[in-house]
Amino acid sequence: MWETPLTFSELINNHSLLGQSGLRATMILQQRWLILAVESIFICLSRQSFPQKRRCVFQVTRQNNKYTTAGNVSGSVQLCETTRCCVGYFLIINGQPEVDTLACDIVEKSCPDTTCKAQTRFNGLLIKCVCNTDLCNSNITWTPESEEPRPTYPYAVVKTAGYVMVCLVGLLLVLCFLILATKWRRHFKEKKKNPLSLDDYSVSQLCSCQTTKTSEIDVANIELQQIVGHGRFATVWRGKYQGSTVAVKVFPAGWKQKFTAEKEVYELPLMKHAGIVNFLGTGRKPDGGSWLIVLQFAKYGSLHSFLCEHTTNWMSLLKLCQSLSQGLSYLHSDLHRHDVHKPPVAHRDLSSSNVLVRADGTCALCDFGCSAILRFCSGYRHWQRHMTETELGKLRYMPPEILDGSVDLSNTWCLMQGDIYALGLLLWEICMRCTDLFEGGNVPQHLLPYESELGLNVTQESLILHVFHMDKRPSIPQHWGLLPQGSKLQELLTDCWDCDPDARLSAQCVVERLISLQSCYSA
Repeated sequence: MWETPLTFSELINNHSLLGQSGLRATMILQQRWLILAVESIFICLSRQSFPQKRRCVFQVTRQNNKYTTAGNVSGSVQLCETTRCCVGYFLIINGQPEVDTLACDIVEKSCPDTTCKAQTRFNGLLIKCVCNTDLCNSNITWTPESEEPRPTYPYAVVKTAGYVMVCLVGLLLVLCFLILATKWRRHFKEKKKNPLSLDDYSVSQLCSCQTTKTSEIDVANIELQQIVGHGRFATVWRGKYQGSTVAVKVFPAGWKQKFTAEKEVYELPLMKHAGIVNFLGTGRKPDGGSWLIVLQFAKYGSLHSFLCEHTTNWMSLLKLCQSLSQGLSYLHSDLHRHDVHKPPVAHRDLSSSNVLVRADGTCALCDFGCSAILRFCSGYRHWQRHMTETELGKLRYMPPEILDGSVDLSNTWCLMQGDIYALGLLLWEICMRCTDLFEGGNVPQHLLPYESELGLNVTQESLILHVFHMDKRPSIPQHWGLLPQGSKLQELLTDCWDCDPDARLSAQCVVERLISLQSCYSA
């Protein structure tokens, strides 16, 4: 029979009985226990510091290839880089789920389920599941009557008390290190990505170092003649002021906040630019009612009205697109001249109704009631919103990340890149009315973005499904790729409305691309 071996403590307590050979055996046994303890600690550290990456089934459509950035793809399997969660989206077609997207999730989210349990979205049109085990998104648990399941939380089975104690010590050390490393890496990454907008600027309404003298005018000298437009917050009149035709924007007394917000943008230092409508002044009716903003009159009205009534050729298209992009680039710019500062401004309500077309065929930005001024004063940073989150501009021009609510609106870089997405849609509207881009000059009627796909009255749910989940954009005619300028024009549009805000161009880069396009073709 086998004899019961002595424990480590018994060997130590009885070493005097073992003699010289016993002492040597004791020392060897001590070394082995020490090596075993060190190895256990390193195993725990390695398991916590270098966790095995999640593997997910990968299957995406060409229009929804944004998930390829979530990890390396090998065949039908994706190795996740930034998350431990697998995701699946299924479209309900003829009462059955059909795969739309299987991949690693793009960002880290809560995924407590070990299996792919159905979560019904958009009145049963879409099913989503998120799970936390390898290849778990390959099969979805779903029936037409299924409800959204309650999350289940997996737990680890403890094998031995000694192993747990060693792992806990190692885990505490690793967690302390990871917390410090994560904070430092995130801070450095954000600073490197956008040093001017993430931390150094904030949106505010009051900032003593930026205020300018108001531009009050005598409203008795203003003659209102004819209504030329209606907006959400104001009515626009054509009028006369000091012998010139002007546009007068009339805000009811109840919309003083919107009047003040727009007035503040126009009164910023260095706001004179050809791409921004010329601001003449403000006033209030003598009866204490409406508030007035007086602007230079634009012959053709809004870009929307212009495109409904007029087509363009290649050169007039470039003039419209370049002036529009130059205006937005100037609005986004941070200028310091002669001890005067114009901070960057995010428009936040870009649409073809909020761009004017002058008699010379150039565009000018207007309607800054929803805009955000990115202030930075004497090292003090703070937020004060001009608007509520439900007033973020016209729905069809909102970028996918704002539609879905997946970004922090206090991130000023996000607001600027939202403008670029809307700019891409405006450029598409202009291009779709150009006779030189269509054979025989058979130009389609002017349509708003997504009007042909989703109709004139779009809903937020339909846009989220179409723009965010399906990653679709306004259709670009296939024959453009055969034109001298077609491929670069298509590349410009897709780089403006990319699903990843960080991948979109800056407004100044759009200007430079358009200038280079001018040499591709001459009418």
